[in-house]
Amino acid sequence: MGPEAPLPLSLEEHMDLGRELRQTRTRLHQLCALVVGVYGPQNGAAISFQKAAAALDRLCGDLETQAAADLSQRPEGLYL
Repeated sequence: MGPEAPLPLSLEEHMDLGRELRQTRTRLHQLCALVVGVYGPQNGAAISFQKAAAALDRLCGDLETQAAADLSQRPEGLYL
């Protein structure tokens, strides 16, 4: 018997996770702007902040795609 397929997140779980990630994303971008403004865009810490912000942006997009896929399979569809 193979491993069980994971259950997708519910609409409420996706919304909660999305809300937390948006807050985190906003704060990370604020901190990134601060560090880039103080040390310049070529500074090692600034570069790392920029990479982290870009990765979080991609994560948010990937989660939106996953939510659409998870919730489109529900009988009631996706109602946001």
